[in-house]
Amino acid sequence: MAASPDEQDWLGHLQDRLPPGPVGETWVGDDAAVLVAPDGWILFTIDSAVAGVHADLSLVSAADLGWKALARAVSDVAAMGGDPWRAVVAVSGPPDVDIGCLYDGIGQAASVLDCPVVGGDLSSAGQLVVTVAVTGVVSAGENPPVLRSGALAGDRIWVTGPLGRAAAGLRILRAAGARGAPGARGAAGQGAGVEAGSAERSAAVSAHARPVPRLAAGRSARRSGATAMIDVSDGLAIDLGRLADASAVSVELTGVPVSAPASQEEALGGGDDYELVICAPEAVDLEACFRYDGIQAPVEIGRCGPGPAGSIRLEGREIDRSGWRHWSG
Repeated sequence: MAASPDEQDWLGHLQDRLPPGPVGETWVGDDAAVLVAPDGWILFTIDSAVAGVHADLSLVSAADLGWKALARAVSDVAAMGGDPWRAVVAVSGPPDVDIGCLYDGIGQAASVLDCPVVGGDLSSAGQLVVTVAVTGVVSAGENPPVLRSGALAGDRIWVTGPLGRAAAGLRILRAAGARGAPGARGAAGQGAGVEAGSAERSAAVSAHARPVPRLAAGRSARRSGATAMIDVSDGLAIDLGRLADASAVSVELTGVPVSAPASQEEALGGGDDYELVICAPEAVDLEACFRYDGIQAPVEIGRCGPGPAGSIRLEGREIDRSGWRHWSG
């Protein structure tokens, strides 16, 4: 039996069949498409959140799924260093979907992320799927959008925060559900069987249920001269590998910041963190740039090397590209 195709395999097939963008634009293959406009650049991205795949509705609410659907798309804009502008939302699902609750979460995310929903579509389907298209902008006269393909050997590698928190949150929710804890479907983990007084566990549940894209960090990194960037949606190892492939560099990690109460395995392959991985030249002091912009300083985790392209080593040991893979069975 043939192995199931990976998301990158599907993207490769699409790139073979679709025309490339003109000079100065990026179409298929990055976090968002980059289109040239008279007053700067337009970023255009689309993402889907599927019940049972991206969110377990026995553990989180429909409002949480709505929030995550919008946040996932906005995070792609953050990974290019842009500002979100407008969104359209298409919802397909069975007739018993609590559409009001779902749109409460979408609306709450739209307000917090300053990305109003201006239209969309509704359709019946056997499974709940929320698809969000977002446009973002980068103004003319500033550094252009940051692609995942611009890293160079010698660049330092940073991440905007500790990893694994969202994966730990999902683990905590599953454990609470297995114990029959009451209120497991509360929005953002409210009442989700998390022990009273456990701020770290509660934060982990919230990170899984309602991730927050790192928009300010993406803008600061772009303005500071970042060469490449990607958001950690599927896991550090697999997403950093995608950046290394696109940039034709190797990666030597000196360490991985692990968020309590996560494990290193969850930090490397858990996904859903939506922190940003940033590559920047030796001369760029990203910590100072972030402090100047009033943002929490990033953590340096390694350097890019000349090759072999796409390889990732942690403290001298080759690591697997663990993480979420679509269509893997």
